[in-house]
Amino acid sequence: MSARIDLYKNATAAYDGLLAVNRHLKQCSLPADLVELVFLRVSLINGCAYCIDKHSRDLLSSGMPVDELVLVPVWQEAGPLFTPREQAALAWAEVVTRIDQTAAPDADYQAVIQHFTAQEYSELTISIALMNAMNRLAIPGRMQPQAART
Repeated sequence: MSARIDLYKNATAAYDGLLAVNRHLKQCSLPADLVELVFLRVSLINGCAYCIDKHSRDLLSSGMPVDELVLVPVWQEAGPLFTPREQAALAWAEVVTRIDQTAAPDADYQAVIQHFTAQEYSELTISIALMNAMNRLAIPGRMQPQAART
């Protein structure tokens, strides 16, 4: 892999803005583990190795059992392993991440707001948007996952 232009070094103020949103989301009304779960699911959809590695490690260090972590990509088939609220967040993460295909249908919106307050829904949607943006910086920037660093 060839080195790429360092986006943070060359657009520090803009990147810092994204990091400020991330810091806010770590302190928002949503549980931190739910935000991390959404970050992981979005990163799995987008194929961002750096973010998959990072958010998997974060979830494991916060106490998520490995049995649960490995089933995030197939959460719909995991039965009651994920709570209804987690399932709603994961479903909305998929809808918003695949916005070009889904256009965020009213039925999906109605399903997610059954589990979240207006503030939580807003922060959830911002979490999804932020991780999509971060994936779109990490992938073309060829950010190396911790597991692949030598």
